[in-house]
Amino acid sequence: MSANASTTAAAPLSDATRERFAREVAKYPADQKQSAVMACLSIVQQEQGWVSPESEVAIAAYLDMPPIAVHEVTTFYNMYNQQPVGRYKFAVCTNLPCQLRGGQAALKYLENKLSIHAGETTPDGRFTLQQCECLGACADAPVMLVNDRTMCSFMSDDKLRQLVDELNQAEGAQ
Repeated sequence: MSANASTTAAAPLSDATRERFAREVAKYPADQKQSAVMACLSIVQQEQGWVSPESEVAIAAYLDMPPIAVHEVTTFYNMYNQQPVGRYKFAVCTNLPCQLRGGQAALKYLENKLSIHAGETTPDGRFTLQQCECLGACADAPVMLVNDRTMCSFMSDDKLRQLVDELNQAEGAQ
């Protein structure tokens, strides 16, 4: 977020979004509504695909907290997209246990297969590739998370090729 983040205009929140926020805030004591910040970030990401700086400001205003505090949460957790991502986001674990069992090789395989580097999205907007911190499935290494929801374990080149090919086929790509 820029140095003048506090002056950035907040993105308007729809009534439906405000209702979802209110349900999350209601789970906490009235004087601790900031505790819903992660839920609010998740709601925005579900609706928009990513969390823009303007959305952070809107969340901050809704929760009566400084925009920088929301930004700190957004940037601490890699589950929040800080820029638009492809329809399929691959987050490959590259922490030590996965490294020792081929995590870096899995990342390199996907970079070659998708013709992008970690942190990039394919030109067609289909795939975004990221490296990430521990996903908590070290015994299944190397692991990756697809769209922040689906854990894929023991990711060999064959399994990675099959996954990418199936997702491409599902979309009618060659």
